[in-house]
Amino acid sequence: MKPLILAACISAALQLAAPAHAAPGLPSTNVAWQPAAADADIDRAFAQARAEKKPVLLYWGATWCPPCNQLKATLFNRAEFAALSKNFVAVHVDGDRPGAQKLGRRFKVSGYPTTVLFTPEGQEITRLPGEVDAPQALAVLQLGLNGGRPVKAVLADAQAGKALSAGDWKLLAFYSWETDESQVVPKADVPATLVDLALRHTASPAAVANADNEITTRLWLKALSASDDGKGVKPDAALRERVKRVLASPALSREHIDAVAQGATDIVRTLEEAGSAGRAPLVAAYDTALQRLQADTTLSRGNRMDALYARIQLARLDVPKETVQVTLPEPLLKDVREFVARADREITDGYERQAVITYAGGALGQAGLWAESEALLKANLAKSHSPYYLMSQLGSNARKLGKKDEALQWYGQAFEKSEGPATRLQWGAGYLAALVDLAPQDAPRIEKTAAQLLAEAAKDKGAFEGRSVRSLQRVGTKLMTWNADGKQAATLKRLQTQLNGVCAKVDTAEGQRSACQALLKPAAKEAAKKAA
Repeated sequence: MKPLILAACISAALQLAAPAHAAPGLPSTNVAWQPAAADADIDRAFAQARAEKKPVLLYWGATWCPPCNQLKATLFNRAEFAALSKNFVAVHVDGDRPGAQKLGRRFKVSGYPTTVLFTPEGQEITRLPGEVDAPQALAVLQLGLNGGRPVKAVLADAQAGKALSAGDWKLLAFYSWETDESQVVPKADVPATLVDLALRHTASPAAVANADNEITTRLWLKALSASDDGKGVKPDAALRERVKRVLASPALSREHIDAVAQGATDIVRTLEEAGSAGRAPLVAAYDTALQRLQADTTLSRGNRMDALYARIQLARLDVPKETVQVTLPEPLLKDVREFVARADREITDGYERQAVITYAGGALGQAGLWAESEALLKANLAKSHSPYYLMSQLGSNARKLGKKDEALQWYGQAFEKSEGPATRLQWGAGYLAALVDLAPQDAPRIEKTAAQLLAEAAKDKGAFEGRSVRSLQRVGTKLMTWNADGKQAATLKRLQTQLNGVCAKVDTAEGQRSACQALLKPAAKEAAKKAA
């Protein structure tokens, strides 16, 4: 998946920058979304669903999140989606609404975006993939609405060798395994589960009769992309041939563009080891297919950007990941420059801009075009409804180039401009981490930032839930690393005192107070030793 990475209420200035076709805080205006921030909101939605005998579609997202904005630009705004919405109760949980992080824990949703279809009784039918082509997503949603069974039951039947309908198999193949959060199977078991499903479907009569069966092909592609580091798939000649057929076929590669593009490097690494005779021909075939997808104007710019980004990653396949300055083929660099310039020039939708331009900024950097990445991101700050996301990208660029002061300036601005309690904790944690890494000697600024985050956490009832508590845990871990030699014990002691006051007011239910108290506990012990 793309780097997964909110405001319940957007300031007046940001409202001016927001797309005209959707009200702030709503995924779209063509659907009767019910905003939810508490259990009572969810209970009302499910009560309505039971009364109307409809499923519930829950969308968990964020204002700043590029893939969320991609959904808003390509799926939620479609007339077909609006028509389908009459058959379900649509619920929107913005991660920055009060109580949202608790709801995130209730439904086991973490990464933005996650879209889940439930039965009226609350059983998960499926988690929808967020990055497939919009028509494909609509088809999967339609399957779920047409009597789709809970995914756990479908998977259990498949693993037990029971006969499944074509619709059941398709829901398994298009299930969002990346956002499963161990709901169906533990994360570590996903590669082996996908291989098992692919093998079972390969042996089915429908697949035997059609070597390019949509379900079989997709299951193998997903299994391959999940099987890096030698997990899951043991490739053979038949599997290599299947992938070659997909890459050679315009129809098949387009049908599975998300799996083909986003799984590109993992698929190649799984099929062909570095230095193998088959590696270069496979990469060449892959690049040809990706060029074709990149040029396909029937796809969204986001999907086409996926193809371009995959080309960059394949060109970097044998380059150490941390390498900053790379030399890629000139024709590829020309394609990157032209695609990005055209997208920047032609995009008018604010949601699409947030999705594609942030992605393009990262692609330019990966291609070694750092100055062009910086120029693109700076030029789009005033056009973005969440400029702090772009500021973080600028900080990351500067950091990779060794410009420490500039990086800290951008990270600081990003934190300052960020909106929403969960988002501010996330961006603040990122700023503090950068301070510790790049300016560990600046104890006053580190302490001030940490103290500000604790003060903001004290005002947020959801600070010790979900993504927010994970942000605070990153802060605690970073501070303890900073004090590994004990030289910052006095600072940590002051922060611990502040934290004690925060924790005393945190709800004891569901481990929230315990999570608060654990943030700096090792640091507190170290401070006590020093004081003694």
